[in-house]
Amino acid sequence: MNPLSLTLSVQTSEAFAAPAMSLADRASRALESGVWGAVMYIVIGLVAVLTAVSVLGLVMSYIERKVAGHFQCRLGPMRVGPHGVLQSLADGIKLLFKEGIEPGDGDKVIFIGAPIFSITATILLLAIVPLAPGIQVVDMNVGVVYIAAVSGLGVMGILMGGWSSNNKWSLLGAMRAGAQMISYEVSLTIALLVVVLFSGTLKVSEIIESQQQGWWIWRGHGVAIVAFCLYVIASTAELNRTPFDLPEGESELTGGYHTEYSGLRFSFFFLAEFANLFVFSALAVTFFFGGWLPFHVGNYEGFNSVMDLLPPVISPIFWFGSKCATLIFILMWFRWTFPRLRMDQLMRLEWKVLLPIGFANLILAATIVLSGLYFFPSAT
Repeated sequence: MNPLSLTLSVQTSEAFAAPAMSLADRASRALESGVWGAVMYIVIGLVAVLTAVSVLGLVMSYIERKVAGHFQCRLGPMRVGPHGVLQSLADGIKLLFKEGIEPGDGDKVIFIGAPIFSITATILLLAIVPLAPGIQVVDMNVGVVYIAAVSGLGVMGILMGGWSSNNKWSLLGAMRAGAQMISYEVSLTIALLVVVLFSGTLKVSEIIESQQQGWWIWRGHGVAIVAFCLYVIASTAELNRTPFDLPEGESELTGGYHTEYSGLRFSFFFLAEFANLFVFSALAVTFFFGGWLPFHVGNYEGFNSVMDLLPPVISPIFWFGSKCATLIFILMWFRWTFPRLRMDQLMRLEWKVLLPIGFANLILAATIVLSGLYFFPSAT
């Protein structure tokens, strides 16, 4: 191995391994010298997350339409802007100025609060996603517990919207969403616990650092692959996307829980869905594919040095972005490939198939770690 490659590899590894403070940590430190410094960091975090949600909604809707178009042998949006790139912006402006209608006999307070509650859950989840070293709003030592708790809040906005609409189709869609999302939340959490066992920590940034010698998807003795498959299926159900889009079910329920929504309030549900698509993909990358870390294989320095050729400033964004883009495409691929399940099939899949597999996989992972059969280092 030549000295230049060795130097690059060492510098990159040190850059990735160096501790980086989140915005919350910086705000806490700034508070020691004055309140205004902490306020500044809090404002930066809020603006960054809100901007990210808005941009994700615009970009992801355009990508979804293009992916759907090519899967169906058509072009997708082409009229507004070059290759249709401004179509999402035009739709956003239309929704912004469209009249917001409230059902006459519905509960107006809950009806108005439901989309706000739904997108708030998305914002709280996005805050803990580590995009790169130091590019994270908050990094708490119980991050996995936080993810499990907050990801279950999104269903409350859907339940509130369906209940307050005074529409039987909306109510039925909301009840479907409640049963579906609460059920699949169990399998999703169990899948994440497998990585927690191997990494030995609940902190998201430390889970990434534990993958310095290789990503958990291939270092986890096969149980990590099973956990990842469970995570993908459960997260697709959590996102209410085909083949698990029963809460909307336009062929059965008109529009499901958001049938009575229009204008800006509808756009909040819309933004939450696409932002969640990114969030769940980002969490999969964080737990199973090393987050912002490049593809390393143990101590194979020659191969690892090639993976470290990108400058340390660019490398984390490149690796994290490319991994997320791949998983997002796979989830979109699912939507435009598989037919919708029936409600009984959906619940049977969770309680009779995924959940037993998830518990067995978790027990096997615990046995591997506790018995010393795990020959990779469990934490760094």
